Amino acid sequence: MKKLLTLLLFVSLAGFSQKLTLKSGDLLFQSMNCGPLCEAINEVTSGYQGRDFSHLGLVYLKNDSIYVIEAAGTEVKITPFETFKTYTTEKMYVGRLKRKYRALIPEAIAFALQQIGVPYDEEYVYNNGKYYCSELLYDAFLHANKKPFFELFPMTFKSPKSNEFFEVWAEYYKKLHMEIPEGKPGCNPGGISTSAKLKIIGTVN
Repeated sequence: MKKLLTLLLFVSLAGFSQKLTLKSGDLLFQSMNCGPLCEAINEVTSGYQGRDFSHLGLVYLKNDSIYVIEAAGTEVKITPFETFKTYTTEKMYVGRLKRKYRALIPEAIAFALQQIGVPYDEEYVYNNGKYYCSELLYDAFLHANKKPFFELFPMTFKSPKSNEFFEVWAEYYKKLHMEIPEGKPGCNPGGISTSAKLKIIGTVN
């Protein structure tokens, strides 16, 4: 029995590590090193199998080239895959919608493309005319599905160890001259990576 379990595990891992062919509509999950902010995000969010993800984008194939639609930097933009993957030194995880939801992909991509140039949401407040990375994907599939597809959860900027606001977030929002949006609805890459509506099919470098 032990040998059988070992064999099954080996086959499972071998299948997971096979080279992937990215498709339009795939979601790419990254663990980026952006210093204390990313560390604070990772402490209060959990992704697929407990992994830390701080960024994601939507794969878009055009003219035999691979692009990623993302909200990053100063705005929503289309980034060549070769550039997108330089954001991290770790493997990126690929999420693919389950078959019954894939008909939503063309309209979700069309919506995301219409947002090119929309400012990056540095306030991390949902529905304020700007987009952070997971918020863009949330709205794209909301639009395609005509009702919520992924989930929003109350956001927290407090350390689970002390129940006090992370100092890095307190300073961040002080510079923006706004209150910390504690408890406001939001989403994050880790949460989306655990959605039952998609499957993590492997990794890419």
